[in-house]
Amino acid sequence: MPEIILNLHMHTRYSDGSGTHAGIASDAMKAGIDALIVTDHNVWVNGLQGYIKEADRQVLVMVGEEIHDQARDPQKNHLLAFGVNRELATYAYDPQLLIDTIAKAGGLAFIAHPVDPAAPSVHQGDISWVDWNVHGYTGIELWNGFSEFKPRIKSFLHALYYAYNPQRINCGPLPEVLLRWDELLATGKRVVAIGGGDAHANRLSLGPLHRTIFPYEFHFRAINNHVFVPRPLGTDSSSDISMVLDALRQGHCFIGYDRPAPTRGFHFTARGMERTAEMGDELSGKGGVTFQIRLPRIAECILLKNGVPVRTWHKHELCTYITSDPGVYRVEVYIEYLGRKRGWIYSNPIYVR
Repeated sequence: MPEIILNLHMHTRYSDGSGTHAGIASDAMKAGIDALIVTDHNVWVNGLQGYIKEADRQVLVMVGEEIHDQARDPQKNHLLAFGVNRELATYAYDPQLLIDTIAKAGGLAFIAHPVDPAAPSVHQGDISWVDWNVHGYTGIELWNGFSEFKPRIKSFLHALYYAYNPQRINCGPLPEVLLRWDELLATGKRVVAIGGGDAHANRLSLGPLHRTIFPYEFHFRAINNHVFVPRPLGTDSSSDISMVLDALRQGHCFIGYDRPAPTRGFHFTARGMERTAEMGDELSGKGGVTFQIRLPRIAECILLKNGVPVRTWHKHELCTYITSDPGVYRVEVYIEYLGRKRGWIYSNPIYVR
């Protein structure tokens, strides 16, 4: 299946970002991104979906929305909505009603930055998700770049350091979010994991110092979603948007941190007696299942069952594991970058029943 690179969760001038859709698309093309989902706060921007082209390059731009109750203080319970194509902010006061409305419209609902701690030194509050009794959502934003950044800001000087050294921030999803995901999967729910940069590209001015905080192009070379689709992207934006969102809904994707090294080419499959399953698929364990993991380069690879490691490979590119045990199996891959071990790839699960 063709693999495309999708970057999502970013903000424009329509809410609290600095860029335009066209400018963001231009940056995405420079970074080799195939598709974008722009998600401004509590506003769905009509008329800007479709392909944007420059010379021989193009990027598919989709418009979603990040929704939260602005009357709530602090403003917790942020939800990403994709594929609804209408304004939904009026439902923000009731997260379950919002999720139900998205589902009824055929859209996708992802819990944004499930754990988003406070950063008092830069006047950022805790805006984690708190209403975990909701149901019917598509998945969660497992890795949010800004949520990972906030715990590192112990003072304004820390913020300034990372503003000039953003490549040193990302190490992986917050442990609390990984634990929450495994707990949700353990209940029998199918919960798709995605990654987002939460890009704003705002300007910092301090005397003679002027800096764009984490430009869009920086995000496009960092936390991405690699999505497996039935056919290559073409020229029919409506058909291609439906195809990409359907693949995302099915969990036919993985999160790749593409800054240390490209993650394109990662594969995680399971071959059973009757068929071969991809990420997001379910198959029977009767008669045994052979998992195969193919890495883009040598790295540390961990296969987890129900959130617990069952096998670790060091310095491998091809990993194989045979079992007949039912469970939820997923993969984490780690790589050395800038002097420390960092998360590189996080797969969506294969469900063995």
